[in-house]
Amino acid sequence: MQASDARKGAPWALALLTVIYALNFADRQLLAIALEDVKRDLGASDLQMGLLTGTTFALFYTFAGIPLARLADRGARWRLLSFALFAWSAFTSLTAFARSFTHLALARIGVGVGESACSPCAHSLLSDLYSPARRATAIAVYSTGIYAGTFLAYEVGGWLCKQHGWPTAFAWFGAPGVALALVAFLAMREPQRTGIVQTESASEAQLAELWRSRSFRHLALGAGIKSIAGYALLTWVPTFFTRVHGLDSQEVGAWLGPIVGLGGAVGTFGGGWLADVLGQRDPRRRLLSAAWATVAATPFLYAFLFAESASSAFWLYLPASILGAMYLGPAFAFAQDCARPGHRALASAVLLFLVNLIGLGLGPYVVGALSDFFAQTQGATAIRSSLAIVCVSYLWGAAHLAQAARLRGAETR
Repeated sequence: MQASDARKGAPWALALLTVIYALNFADRQLLAIALEDVKRDLGASDLQMGLLTGTTFALFYTFAGIPLARLADRGARWRLLSFALFAWSAFTSLTAFARSFTHLALARIGVGVGESACSPCAHSLLSDLYSPARRATAIAVYSTGIYAGTFLAYEVGGWLCKQHGWPTAFAWFGAPGVALALVAFLAMREPQRTGIVQTESASEAQLAELWRSRSFRHLALGAGIKSIAGYALLTWVPTFFTRVHGLDSQEVGAWLGPIVGLGGAVGTFGGGWLADVLGQRDPRRRLLSAAWATVAATPFLYAFLFAESASSAFWLYLPASILGAMYLGPAFAFAQDCARPGHRALASAVLLFLVNLIGLGLGPYVVGALSDFFAQTQGATAIRSSLAIVCVSYLWGAAHLAQAARLRGAETR
């Protein structure tokens, strides 16, 4: 990003926000790499684990996100983010003490509520630190935290689970966030809000105004539907390799860490950069690039699922991870473009609300339910059929993203 584009302190703020987001996803994805061990120790079913990692987490994450975004639009975003980081990190460590499925669920609910404040605060801060011409790239850099965190969860978490057990892994993963929360609280200062800021709190009328935008509606539906497969893959792919290809958590983590972590980061940054380049000639191409990348990822997903060997499956999952991640920067930058300056955290929260309610709420749960159903006839390979059914959502979501781009052109004329 050009130095002239960034306001004072923007690079440091972006770096810190990206690290915080990495911890957000590391704490969230640790349960995916530990899923088989946790399921066995607590006597849970695939449906229960899918319900916990998907629907239950999503409900608390999404419904807490809206009021926390309202606080972010009215007050000090760094302070709110610091408190939220401390909370979700502490609950991650408390997960180590779960001795029943109920106790595990309560700890993960705490993680979900805390994490719901992260992206609304971050997206609003970045929108005040970077101009619209560079906003997709800035948000894409921040979004690489998803894959950096997933890398940590798979690589370090997989090793800890194999060597020391999943309770130790959860105890250690929560500690860095508690320390970083203090740094963010003491060191960071609020940037000046840009544009004409509306000081009134979010209301039903303001939400209705945002939802009246047909382009925003298609954006939210497209991102949410695409994320059904996205979140299902993040949750169940480690289990897929354990059941279908016979690998343990450490082996899976050693492969998936670089593939999902580095591949996803490359895709996220590349998607944001490409969207800004294409958008200079035609703003609609910013979001169209996300739709094209999602379509291109689909054949690689099915080749990965039905590959005969583990090594072939891993290599096929790499391009699927890169292409599947390219929608993030353009999608969230598009949401910021649709909102007034004083309602940017709200726009981010509404998009996150629907992405998580639809994608996270349905994806892991549906795969878990289908896996239990198909297991009666397919055994361990039932997870493959379940994921294959859910991955159709990539094409469905891409159609809505393309329509959002087309409609935005008409709305801005």
